[in-house]
Amino acid sequence: MQFLPTTKAELEKLGWEKLDIVLVSGDSYIDSPYIGIAVIGKYLVKNGFRVGIIAQPDIYSEQDITRLGEPELFWGVSSGSVDSMVANYTASKKRRKSDDFTPGGINNKRPDRAVIVYSNLIRKHFKNTKPIVLGGIEASLRRVAHYDYWSDKLRKSILFDSKADALVYGMGEKTVVQLAEAFKEDRDWHAIRSICYISNNPPEKYIELPSFDAVKKSKHMFTSMFHIFYMNNDPKTAKGLTQKTDTRYLIQNPPEKYLTQAEMDDIYDTEFALEQHPYYQKQGKAKALDTIRFSLSTHRGCYGECNFCAIAVHQGQTIQWRSEQSIVNEAKSFKNHPKFKGIISDAGGPTANMYGFECRKKLKKGCCEDKRCVFPDLCTAMKPDHSPQMNLLQKLNGIDGVKKVFVASGIRYDLILEDKKYGKAYLNQLVNRHTSGQLKVAPEHTDDYVLKLMGKPDKTSLSQFGEMFSKAVSKDKKDQFLTYYLIAAHPGCTDGEMRKLKTYTSKHLRINPEQVQIFTPLPSTYSALMYYTGKDPFTGRDIYVEREINKKQKQKDIVTSKSKYYRARTRRSR
Repeated sequence: MQFLPTTKAELEKLGWEKLDIVLVSGDSYIDSPYIGIAVIGKYLVKNGFRVGIIAQPDIYSEQDITRLGEPELFWGVSSGSVDSMVANYTASKKRRKSDDFTPGGINNKRPDRAVIVYSNLIRKHFKNTKPIVLGGIEASLRRVAHYDYWSDKLRKSILFDSKADALVYGMGEKTVVQLAEAFKEDRDWHAIRSICYISNNPPEKYIELPSFDAVKKSKHMFTSMFHIFYMNNDPKTAKGLTQKTDTRYLIQNPPEKYLTQAEMDDIYDTEFALEQHPYYQKQGKAKALDTIRFSLSTHRGCYGECNFCAIAVHQGQTIQWRSEQSIVNEAKSFKNHPKFKGIISDAGGPTANMYGFECRKKLKKGCCEDKRCVFPDLCTAMKPDHSPQMNLLQKLNGIDGVKKVFVASGIRYDLILEDKKYGKAYLNQLVNRHTSGQLKVAPEHTDDYVLKLMGKPDKTSLSQFGEMFSKAVSKDKKDQFLTYYLIAAHPGCTDGEMRKLKTYTSKHLRINPEQVQIFTPLPSTYSALMYYTGKDPFTGRDIYVEREINKKQKQKDIVTSKSKYYRARTRRSR
């Protein structure tokens, strides 16, 4: 099966009279292991369920949402690969004109708060229907009371606003299969891990978070709530959580146990078309396919835990990686695709060089409560080892028909510096074989005060890495350079810190930065908590928060301006 069915005609070709599950997504249907709805759908089929997809349904008519009929077991609803508000609006709250996951690249198909809208659409056209189950990044990050930047207020769990029956948080493959089996066998499903639901009474021994009313009234209570929520994300240590909302309770079961390598391999050992479904292709090309078609997802999770990033909350703080053989087999399958020209555009994950190693203590006992793995410094229990990825890249390079393997994901340069045995050799290998002119790194800032609030290493490691990179490039006589991702207007950052950043990048990095984005407070992140409360959540101290959009843009302009007089002008304008 190359594609999951999207029309009645396709059901008939498969000999299916009805579907067990209908998945509704805010993305166009791209059949790729990089697209969550495709992975979930294919994995359900692999486990014996009949699954169809409705992508980007017209919310003003019944034509799309009724196309496949009512499922036997449940509806699965997702905003797609991106939170719909992030997909639709810039950090300056301007409507985005383009969307790489929409046919034709025009941002005209994904509604605001897509999960809520799609749930309401289903109930409008299917009265007393089968259960509606939320999933994906939008549902996962909004599963408890959260700060919403676009309405500038706290919102309830998305379960209440959508009136859905359940929510699967995290990556969800095992959880959604267990849920489907429970629905099929008419068994109670409320104890399944990584599930949220609404109840009149909280379960015994679950931790009760401050109520929604309490956190609305008190930013201090919201901070307390968030700490408890964040500390209960590791499968080995997490407790179940409850939160009173109006007269009922949100229930969050502990997270699903991390996948074994065999389980992860099984998920990716699935045939994907690596194309957009023809039904949607007729409407226009989804540009995202060009980036992901011949990319390899080697692992998931991130123990970097940057305060502005949502990966740790959604994918987990522990790295889970696929076996070499699984990844090599996927790469070999690319040769069967008529558009494959021998170029693997990326071999990585959230952070490419976290593949293949983890803290042994964490794997046995879970995340530490009193410290992070790499901030403010690398924990002595974490032993970076780049040899697994080096070996993997060598094997991928050795596949007949593969001409080039790029590492296009951002790399964590502090881990390279700390790997005294393989770090330098790994960087040399990247420069020599796996970099297309530029290597991406994400220091985000260079002012140590702002970096601390971001949860990033201080600028010393950036300088050291820059020197190491220069030596590697000089040794291999490569015309290559570093690309830096930077953030403006993060909580704690003023015009002064941005001028320091401008000076540092000009003097030490010898660049005029272009990859600068204005900070977006993503739901369920510590940086969003800082933005909302105006306080450092770890010390309780007040911090400066820039809330005016034109002044946020000014911070960005300070760094990106090519005028050597800009710094003086901005100083006088104050």
